[in-house]
Amino acid sequence: MAQRYSKDQPQGFRNRIKNVAIIGAGGRMGAHIAEALLKTGNHVVKVISRPNSTSKLPSGAQVERIEYGGNDDTEIVRALQGQQALIITMSVTAPRDTIIKLIRAAAKAGVSYILPNWYGHDPANEKLCQDTYLADAKTRICTEVESFGVSSYILLACGFWYEFSLGGGPDRYGFDFKNRSLVVFDGGNTAINTSTWPQCGRAIASLMSLKELPDDENDHSVTLSQFRNSPVYISSFRLNQWEMFDSVKRITGTDDADWTITHESTEERYTISKASILQGDSHAFVKFLYSRTFYPNGGGDFESTRGLHNDILGLPMEEIDQATSIAIAMAEKEEVVDGDVHRRVIHVLQD
Repeated sequence: MAQRYSKDQPQGFRNRIKNVAIIGAGGRMGAHIAEALLKTGNHVVKVISRPNSTSKLPSGAQVERIEYGGNDDTEIVRALQGQQALIITMSVTAPRDTIIKLIRAAAKAGVSYILPNWYGHDPANEKLCQDTYLADAKTRICTEVESFGVSSYILLACGFWYEFSLGGGPDRYGFDFKNRSLVVFDGGNTAINTSTWPQCGRAIASLMSLKELPDDENDHSVTLSQFRNSPVYISSFRLNQWEMFDSVKRITGTDDADWTITHESTEERYTISKASILQGDSHAFVKFLYSRTFYPNGGGDFESTRGLHNDILGLPMEEIDQATSIAIAMAEKEEVVDGDVHRRVIHVLQD
């Protein structure tokens, strides 16, 4: 597509994103995104929620309660009219065709930008996407957005969520705080990028606060349009397991002798969990996904190959021990148990 400039747009064109709709603002990721957007003061945030939802919704946002995802898209198209961006942060347990229906409704409503529920590893790493069964779903979503010629997608490559993953048990980052044990993967020296929920929220808010287009041919500032149909790479930390462990020991006041430490191969973990999935055990998906991402040179460290957009988005340096403390507290309260996360594989395999 030819480069567009603000100077060439119709009279009344405002070179900023003001109206942003969010679906899923009652969830963990959605709540942080909504809070960060509202904090900028640059946006009118519309939260679209189902009538029977009991989720706590962000104060200061416009709330519209409608049914969406059905065959009749009249109401969702109406709700999205006038919105410049749609951010989807739906549960992994949502019907697998809901995102496609929302993309089609957004196109009918003339929404320019869609963030279609991709908050994770590098979408441009095709091998990693294939190995984790996410490639087909990603391709379907992105192709659907582009097919209408109305909207553009933006994918947030942020790695795994740090609090959720550190506190989520040994199938994720290897830590079991209840039993004070650690499973070390391949010697523990493979670094991956990982992000906190607040950092992800700040990244999206900063992205939505950029100018949409360059003013003219001489304007070389960063604009939102530069990220059309591509990933945005952000990270809170680039860490290996030993660095995580150092932080854990500082927070818990423990040392190595207080922990039971075992060693496993990521390839073996991946192979065994993959076989379990193919035999119908969807609970194995968490170990399957994390094990593959911890492969040495397996794509979990996208900072070293892609670089990061942290600086141009003005993201702060975060304190690792503060984030670790939050993760441990969540683990102790059992706020990050697997729950229904394993159902994601069912949706992926059925797509």
